[in-house]
Amino acid sequence: MRSPRYPQAYLVIALGLCATILGACTPSVEPEDPVVPTTAIPIPTAVEPTETAFQPLAPTSTAVHVRVWLSPALPAALREPLEALASDRKLGVELVDDAASAQLRVEPNPEIPISTWVYAFVAPFPTVQDGGSLDGLRGVWATVGSPAVQVFASASTAAAMEGILGQASDDGVPIFSEEVLLDKAWDGRPSFAIVPFEDLEPRWKVLEIDGDSPIRKTFDPMVYPLVVIFGLSGEPSAIASVSEALNWPATNRDPNRLTVLVMTGTTALTRTTAWKMDLYGATYPGELIGYWLAEADLAHVSNEVAFTETCPPPDPFQDDLLFCSSVRHLDLLKVIGVDLIELTGNHVMDWGAEAFLESLELFHKNGWVTFGGGKDLDASWMPALFEHNGNRLGFLGCNAAGPERAWATYSSPGAAPCDFDRLSSGIAYLLEEGYLPVITFQWAEGAIVLPAQRVAFRDVVDAGAVIVSGSQAHQPLGMEFYGNAFIHYGLGNLFFDQMQSLRLREELIDRHVFYDGKHISTELLTAILEDYAQPRPMTPTMRARFLGDIFTVSGW
Repeated sequence: MRSPRYPQAYLVIALGLCATILGACTPSVEPEDPVVPTTAIPIPTAVEPTETAFQPLAPTSTAVHVRVWLSPALPAALREPLEALASDRKLGVELVDDAASAQLRVEPNPEIPISTWVYAFVAPFPTVQDGGSLDGLRGVWATVGSPAVQVFASASTAAAMEGILGQASDDGVPIFSEEVLLDKAWDGRPSFAIVPFEDLEPRWKVLEIDGDSPIRKTFDPMVYPLVVIFGLSGEPSAIASVSEALNWPATNRDPNRLTVLVMTGTTALTRTTAWKMDLYGATYPGELIGYWLAEADLAHVSNEVAFTETCPPPDPFQDDLLFCSSVRHLDLLKVIGVDLIELTGNHVMDWGAEAFLESLELFHKNGWVTFGGGKDLDASWMPALFEHNGNRLGFLGCNAAGPERAWATYSSPGAAPCDFDRLSSGIAYLLEEGYLPVITFQWAEGAIVLPAQRVAFRDVVDAGAVIVSGSQAHQPLGMEFYGNAFIHYGLGNLFFDQMQSLRLREELIDRHVFYDGKHISTELLTAILEDYAQPRPMTPTMRARFLGDIFTVSGW
């Protein structure tokens, strides 16, 4: 996949009071490749033993030989291994409360750096604002009195941020345990928080600081402000002795464990969209937002219309609803870096079985993986499986809306007809094999979430899905967190010529981030259709209004 720079301008919103507090965001120049240490910085070996030098004890000794002070800034992932060392008296480590009496201090900005720890500036997911400035964050952090917004943090995070943001004020920075921090922030909206990268989950919205964000593939910890170096300080012999037994990670954000999935709504390269492609070139629809898909490790498209050599020239005034796409327009999918093609659409069989099979062959010839449809019923239920950077994702999809002629049978191709027993058994298989299940539906089209749709989407979450996405909607629908999953009932169109209303022109693209086998974040990318064929990123003002509307529809 190509990895172009991730544009910042459209994402930075200064909105009302929160924007006044946090200040305007100034995009920063991002490097092409993230630079994150992946191995620990070498630790000096112990000094030669002398009469007064520290002597490591034999494993059977129970005497205390190293007094160790742990900074309150240490995150749990770094504190717990040291507490385990101290609990094993054979290693001769004693934890003390007074740094001055310790032979070894484990702290930020140490003499011997070991671990680079990344923190994220976050807010509850239904937050319109996309970021702020470091100076603005410092202002809120130090606010005394009755601040308009607060920055929530755990005690260890607040201590870790002192060297970056200064002393946290009691009024501006409420302190809560990691277990309740997210719920407290949601209850206190509008609110913000700072959390270690390993504590990210989808109910947090990751915000930019001066245009940079740790969920971006171009993230550079060398220039991002919320990075703390932890390590050891003190007597050299104590450092050497403890470091030999300490198995700290080099960082909590390793780019080699990160995967980005982009999911989209309806694509139908037909009618006026196809006519514009013949006029301006096959890549015309993707020229303004194609980088969103090309940047991802996995890019999904729900293609509703078969590609075939028999497709006639596009007619922008076509009256019937029988659609096909020209093979020459496949170049669009190549340029935007598609990896995964969903075949649950209700128009996939409009041009007949031969066109569907021809289209299927073209997809596979280009190296694209398909799911949600196939050459027959059994093939239509085959999951699409991916493994990237240790993250295993499995995709299943089905068509609940019909028409019946669109459905695959045991002897004919088409979309997979929805069958909850098949879905639940497929999800069980994915879980058994270590895949995170991502489920898509082609539901009945509508402007609202239907009760039966809500039940069906939640049912597959109860069966084990981590993401459920509606591919059918021609206008964006609401979303929710249900159980431990993210549900989006409809994303709207991606490439389709519907310009009849503002709602039909609005588009959502979901950028899901996975790390170390978990779904940790979802970012909402927003576009507006122009010229019947070409979506473009929303302006900051339009994006703010749209996100406010979609969050309200979602019940937030």
